[in-house]
Amino acid sequence: MSDSRQPLSRPESLHLQVARQIRTQIAAGKLRDGQRLPSTRELATEWSVSGFTIQEAMKILEAEGAIISKPRAGRVVHAPEQRQRGQIKTTKPNIVLIGGYAGSGKTEFGRITARETGWPMLDKDTLTRPVVEAALEFIGCSPNDRESEKYLELIRPREYESLINAMTENVQCGNSAIITAPFIRELRDRSWIERMNETCESLNATLTVAWVYCDPETMLRYIRQRGAARDAAKLDNWANYADSIDVSFRPPMPHVVIDNGSDGSPLKAQAHKLIVSIIGDAA
Repeated sequence: MSDSRQPLSRPESLHLQVARQIRTQIAAGKLRDGQRLPSTRELATEWSVSGFTIQEAMKILEAEGAIISKPRAGRVVHAPEQRQRGQIKTTKPNIVLIGGYAGSGKTEFGRITARETGWPMLDKDTLTRPVVEAALEFIGCSPNDRESEKYLELIRPREYESLINAMTENVQCGNSAIITAPFIRELRDRSWIERMNETCESLNATLTVAWVYCDPETMLRYIRQRGAARDAAKLDNWANYADSIDVSFRPPMPHVVIDNGSDGSPLKAQAHKLIVSIIGDAA
């Protein structure tokens, strides 16, 4: 768990927010089976909430069996399903493309899907961030710039080119792959969609597109909590940023909507449902 957190926002009750996010971290493998959780006081400081809120969140997670209390060890993660499982093999490689706005939870959903299937996860930021930051500094921009015309015109297209190349190489080796990135411009561009479909067809691969929906309030909470420097411009001008995004957007192609808002079902359940829709009950 990270060392610092921004204050949680409402409307969902604070203890439900804490429980939801710890549950997601466990499902995504960020919190590991057997890992000891910090004390109530430490968690309260980390999440900027009261000790009572933490206690109520822990009650929910204990009732679900997500954590257990052990003598002298305190609360520990209980997730035996995290143990290594074999990769799900299919007749044709599957490409699961996961998009969504910043803070929507697409990376967490990708991690959960990867853990359920054993398929490699290719995340744009993980694959390209060090090179992108170096390139931005080389052209005289902040390494955290994700808004300027220079970034959008010179750097961003190469990020996505690298991501798709990594996907292509995996599929050529017979592997399925999970691809996570915003894909905001790409999934609005019908010519890009056509090229992507043609690429998948040429690779004899099945493409599934998942769009992760999240309400702006929950997005803001996620972005604050991850504390990434690249999000500073969004946080400094959140009202303007929130007005600039269209949360009702859906890709103009066959896709699955993943609801990561406060009313959505757990991401793990939605990931399992998506996998079943791709490969059947073998999931």
